[in-house]
Amino acid sequence: MSKIHRLSTRLANQIAAGEVVERPASVAKEVLENSLDAGATRVDVDVEGGGVKLIRIRDNGSGMAPADLPLAMARHATSKILSLEDLEAVGSLGFRGEALASIGSVSRLTLTSNAEEEGSGGNSASCEGREMEVLVKPAPHPQGTTVEVRDLFFNTPARRKFLRTEKTEFNHLEEVVKRLALSRFDVAFSLRHNGRTIHQLKAGTSQAEQQRRVATVCGPAFMEQAIYLENEALGLKLWGWVGLPTFSRSQADLQYFFVNGRVIRDRLIAHAVKQAYRDVLYHGRHPAFVLYLELDPALVDVNVHPTKHEVRFRDGRSVHNFIFSSLHRALADVRPADQLPDNTVATGDGMAINTETGEIATQSALTWGAERGGGSNAAGTGEPRPMGAGFFGGSGVAPGAGQAQMSAYQQLHPTLPEQSREEDVPPLGYALAQLKGIYILAENAAGLVLVDMHAAHERITYERLKTSRDEEGIRSQPLLVPQPIAVSQREVAVAADSAALFQRLGMAVDVAGEESLVIREIPVSLRDSDVEQLLRDVLADLIEYGSSERIEAHMDEILSTMACHGSVRANRRLTVPEMNALLRDMEETERSGQCNHGRPTWTQMGLDELDKLFLRGR
Repeated sequence: MSKIHRLSTRLANQIAAGEVVERPASVAKEVLENSLDAGATRVDVDVEGGGVKLIRIRDNGSGMAPADLPLAMARHATSKILSLEDLEAVGSLGFRGEALASIGSVSRLTLTSNAEEEGSGGNSASCEGREMEVLVKPAPHPQGTTVEVRDLFFNTPARRKFLRTEKTEFNHLEEVVKRLALSRFDVAFSLRHNGRTIHQLKAGTSQAEQQRRVATVCGPAFMEQAIYLENEALGLKLWGWVGLPTFSRSQADLQYFFVNGRVIRDRLIAHAVKQAYRDVLYHGRHPAFVLYLELDPALVDVNVHPTKHEVRFRDGRSVHNFIFSSLHRALADVRPADQLPDNTVATGDGMAINTETGEIATQSALTWGAERGGGSNAAGTGEPRPMGAGFFGGSGVAPGAGQAQMSAYQQLHPTLPEQSREEDVPPLGYALAQLKGIYILAENAAGLVLVDMHAAHERITYERLKTSRDEEGIRSQPLLVPQPIAVSQREVAVAADSAALFQRLGMAVDVAGEESLVIREIPVSLRDSDVEQLLRDVLADLIEYGSSERIEAHMDEILSTMACHGSVRANRRLTVPEMNALLRDMEETERSGQCNHGRPTWTQMGLDELDKLFLRGR
């Protein structure tokens, strides 16, 4: 008797279901992706019992002809690819042809569809998991398709035992709808659970409509503290919204990344994002973002995993570097002027006003003494640079309020130059006083500004040290005794290919044998570090992600420590000119909204917030 036999269709489909159908959310994902591939502009999702009892998804897509209904439930049947060439450049969300067959094997599945543009014809096909026999009969339906999945896992009780509570299962399903709603702004989505409407999302393609949907899905607080970015280079385009470092999360639960419209979870991308937030995010916190990467479909393989959550890039190193540099630059470019309420206009021209002489200069003409340190302007050139307010929401300021504030301030500080326009008020305003030797109180057109002077000066000093290092280059020193390291053959090959990278970073790493390297030079700033372990970590990064920022990160940590010790300390009394000089420097310094450890350096309190404290206007 033969030991090898062919699996039955039902058993083969149930095995496939174990890969594709994990829970009700998996069913919703597969069916919704089919709806989007069918060209739907509206999708309605009805759920009962967290999706275990019922999932009904209705769309207005192209629909299916009667003859296609039984095939749609057959395994490895699809309308989306025909040849290997199609598989190498997949442009659709679903293409494997396993989803409906897998779903039908563990549920009671009914398809009702109509491919005619006019009329209410249509047909219905249904099957139950046990026999997988498809029955087709006429059923009225407008153009489009309705997929109804009842009693999930009714014939596989062992699988049903692993499901969580109704609330948990629905939360997973809702997350699927949110992801797809973010991936397609041009499609309207509705979601109902046990007869109650949860989401009603209108279609829209303008940036304002897109922002409205992102705010609905991710919360208005995210949009109020996010920046929009768009960058294109080398056939890659990245756009979307990234949360400011001050808007961080305890969990990585507000991170959406889409590649050609497909939501994915990818280690390479996660690493690039993490590196971009490296020295602006508080320890243990996670950034929030909604980002979209567009590239030639032939350059990305989506046929890596049955659930299509993972992808593989043909040139992972270029993708990693592009994402990192785009985010790194976007976060660095945020200035205080970009974080003011949108009704507050600030020139952000970097002008420093000497309150003693009345002179105006493009760089701070005031000194901080020896503690302030030298170094070039962190903005780069020291030339005036106009900055417009961002799209951040906010209560705003009543017209003329800023002018009134400045008039009152002028009376307190008559040595200031006369302010003829509200637009002349710098983003962080002018210093009023110092509180407990820790905080600077300043007044701008929006109201009150509070600054942690040590945290702010720490960031300014840190950025100046980095700028000085980058301009002068990384100084290296030869080791008196070259340090040999035993590694694998693969690590030797990677080190040989990355010789130019190590040289740029001040390290000289030579190949000493098939499984050995030797370190001959190291950066001066790393002379007291564990260079062998650092090199091993860098090689691991290069193998995993195609790039590494560990050496720069390690040097930055040293510069950060130097900046911390070289910054103005608490209880140091500053004069008004010194405080104003610090405010002007903050307006020109990259990442000045956070200190080197990710803590915020300043906060704004508008007049409406101050009024609430004293119940004014009630």
